[in-house]
Amino acid sequence: MELRHLVTFRTIVDEGGFKKAADELGYAQSSITAHIKELEKELGYPLFDRLGKTITLTEPGKRFVPYALEIIELYSKSKEVIKEENEPTGQLTIGASESIMIYWLPSMIMEFMDKYPKVELILKSIDYKHLSNQLKKGEIDVAILVENSNWDPKDLVSEKIQEEKLIMVESSKDPKKDTMLFTEYSCSWRPIFEDYLYEQGKANSLRLELPSVEAIKKCVLCGLGKSMLPHFTVKNEVENGKLKVTNLDVPKNPIAIYSAIHKNKWRSINVITFLEHLNHLTNPID
Repeated sequence: MELRHLVTFRTIVDEGGFKKAADELGYAQSSITAHIKELEKELGYPLFDRLGKTITLTEPGKRFVPYALEIIELYSKSKEVIKEENEPTGQLTIGASESIMIYWLPSMIMEFMDKYPKVELILKSIDYKHLSNQLKKGEIDVAILVENSNWDPKDLVSEKIQEEKLIMVESSKDPKKDTMLFTEYSCSWRPIFEDYLYEQGKANSLRLELPSVEAIKKCVLCGLGKSMLPHFTVKNEVENGKLKVTNLDVPKNPIAIYSAIHKNKWRSINVITFLEHLNHLTNPID
């Protein structure tokens, strides 16, 4: 059933005749007649009674009118929905690592929501071991995470948003212990911390592993020990004097903040707009 046949049918009903419909649609009258014959053949019933120059709807034709109108309307709505894809709207699920979720993403999210109020954002934690599957299955649309500065995942399209430095921090008050406070093994900068301690001859230092950056930071603040953390996670505490930096040859910019999407997934207007938003905020045009 072709849409043009339905439009012809509706126009004949609205205009009251084949010739008037032909004039309205810009067709030859023979084309209008052909459209209706094809439609009647497909439906198996006549739609019009033709009595000389007068036409009237048959009973099947009367019953068919509301369905024809509904199909035409649905088609028009579907075109509008496609057009709306030019404007970000609907859901967008962002997956983020713990440090990004707490210390880096909130301000970005606030500005994005102000600029694109029709987008419904959902934030989820990423599973480092299964990140590719999370993106492939659509559990998250975009991932924002901290990784080594040379990170190059094979199944993902990643973009370095900004490089970050690691800093060794301790309480600005006299530390009560010299414990080294570590993140979990899955953390991207843990190997860097391990190598650093080895190079400094402190590989056998007393250590404590904690499940989150926030937990480590609280322990450092109360004087339990030292830790190596991304600068953006402790920036405020360093600036207000609660933490002090004790760097000794820490590698420069060994980590970076990345965005990642699955290489085989279609990029919606929401995803494209969000990535452009991140890039604009971190690389503003003067």
